[in-house]
Amino acid sequence: MYRSKYLIIIGILLSAVSCGGGFSWKRTIMDGSRTGVEACTSDNVPEKMGTYSDGVYTAPNGKVFSDGCTPEVARILLEAQPAMADLKTLVGHSTRAMVREYPQCELSNWFIDALMKATEEKAGKKVHFGLTNFGGIRVDMPEGDVLKDDIVSMFPFKNNICYLELKGSDIRLILERLAASSWQVVGGGKFVVKDGKLESAEIDGAPLDDERVYGVATISFLLNGGDDIFMARNASRLEIFDEYILDVMLPYVESLTAQGLPIEYHTDDRITIINTKDDDSFRK
Repeated sequence: MYRSKYLIIIGILLSAVSCGGGFSWKRTIMDGSRTGVEACTSDNVPEKMGTYSDGVYTAPNGKVFSDGCTPEVARILLEAQPAMADLKTLVGHSTRAMVREYPQCELSNWFIDALMKATEEKAGKKVHFGLTNFGGIRVDMPEGDVLKDDIVSMFPFKNNICYLELKGSDIRLILERLAASSWQVVGGGKFVVKDGKLESAEIDGAPLDDERVYGVATISFLLNGGDDIFMARNASRLEIFDEYILDVMLPYVESLTAQGLPIEYHTDDRITIINTKDDDSFRK
C-alpha cells in the first residue's frame, strides 16, 4: 500500500466522473502544492488531509470545496482513515531515502543483513551467507517519518525465513546461476561477476570452500524454484520458521526506534559486476 494510494484513488474517481465512466490515473507526489494535503499518520488526519462536514470539504490550506465531486471523494477518503489507523502508526525515522538499485543498494544490504541476523538468532547457529530476491522488496524506503504502512508495503509477501546448511560447492552452483542470469540480494561475502560468469567468491572472510558446510539464511520462496533458485537442493539441514519476512523486519525497525536510532545503512564491496562486452543481457 503506497503513500500515494489516496491520490491514485482520487485520480481514478475524478477521471470516472470527467470521462463519462472511463478510468485513467497517474501517480502524484503528495507534496501539498495544491490543497496542502500530505501523507498523514494515524493522529494528524485533519491537519494533513482536511475535514468534511455537511457536503463541504475544507482542505488543509483552507480552500473550501462544496461543488463537484471533490467533497464526495474527500468524504470517502476521510471515512476510510479509522480503518487505516494501525498501518499509519509511526514506527521509525529514515535519515535519507533508500532506493532499490541493482546489483546492490543500501536498502537491499540493510534487508539481507537484518534477515541473516534474525535467522541466526532463531536457529541458534552461525549464519555465514544470506540470499534473498530483489523482487521481495516492493517499495523504496522513504526519507523522514516511516509508517508501519511503508514496511508492510516493502515486504508484503508471506515468505517464511529459513535456515539451511549447504556445502560450498552447492553455494557456488547457485552463485554461478545468478551470475549468468539475474543477480540477487546477498550478504556475508564478496563476489565478483565478469561478463556473466562468477570470477571469485568469498564467504566468512575467506575464499568459498567447496567442501565446507555453511550456515545460510534465505526465504521459503527461494527453496524450490522461486526466481529459478533452488536453495533447498542438496541442503544437509533445513529449518523453516513460522515467521514471515515482515515478522522480522517490522520488529527490527521498531527496535531501532526504541534505541533512539534512525533507519540508515550503507553499500560496500560485497558485489562487483564487470561487463567488458557490448551485450549486457546477463545484467537483469
